Amino acid sequence: MSGAKKLKLGIPKGSLQDATIALFERAGWRIFANGRSYFPSIDDAEIECMLVRAQEMARYVEHGALDAGLTGNDWVLENETDVEYVTSLTYSKQSRQKVKWVLAVPEDSPFQKPEDLAGKIIATELVEFTKRYFASKNIPVKVEFSWGATEVKPPTLADAIVEVTETGSSLRANRLRIIETLMESETQLIANKTAYKDAWKREKIGNISLMLNAAIAAQGRVGLMLNARKEALDAVIGVLPALNSPTISQLSDEGWIALNTILDEAEVRDVIPKLKAAGATGIVEYPLSKVVL
Repeated sequence: MSGAKKLKLGIPKGSLQDATIALFERAGWRIFANGRSYFPSIDDAEIECMLVRAQEMARYVEHGALDAGLTGNDWVLENETDVEYVTSLTYSKQSRQKVKWVLAVPEDSPFQKPEDLAGKIIATELVEFTKRYFASKNIPVKVEFSWGATEVKPPTLADAIVEVTETGSSLRANRLRIIETLMESETQLIANKTAYKDAWKREKIGNISLMLNAAIAAQGRVGLMLNARKEALDAVIGVLPALNSPTISQLSDEGWIALNTILDEAEVRDVIPKLKAAGATGIVEYPLSKVVL
């Protein structure tokens, strides 16, 4: 196996690490990150993993130290790196929503719009992008790098901050209000451009992309099987959400058909009683691990 081909894959270390490892497990790969090692094991002989901070991932991918990796498009833009975007993966440490980088000020400050911050100090981890943002608006500000706890900097250490948020709850807890959204970001599977031209690596990366997206598509969804008499078919289909096209099969009894469909889990509690009332029987809900769209 020493001569076997390998894909060097970067896994984001830090806040996204656990969510990423869990996503890979749902997609079919088990990653074992233990102790202080930066090289977790994976149950795929064709992949070598390395834990890298999301902020640095794009640089290592661009330079070829990694063939592919997962990071937010915010850090690709921050570092102005030239990489191949393979696919977007909308998942984060708290939710399946995109995160936002926002400009926030103290609740009781007079600042209402970015222009009001001319000549002021902005604290952020997203320094270069923030500088370019204000420069594009011809607003002179001083942008300072924040090592952490950015929400507590205003008003003593900074006049405003540019910070990432999923729900805004941390900003509100620190009595900050948002005056502008600078960008939305989500996790991306990115690849080194040279590696992506290699047929074997491109196929391997493509397979990873397919299975990760399938695992994400299955989140919050369930399968539903049921039987119905043919004369009840229209009524049963009328109950199902409009976006779902069920698979319909003929049962051995010519008067009956079987339906199979996928629903959002939150809809099931309302749909099943309606299906029963419409004449459906033998209703079975089952979990999904992957949905290939």
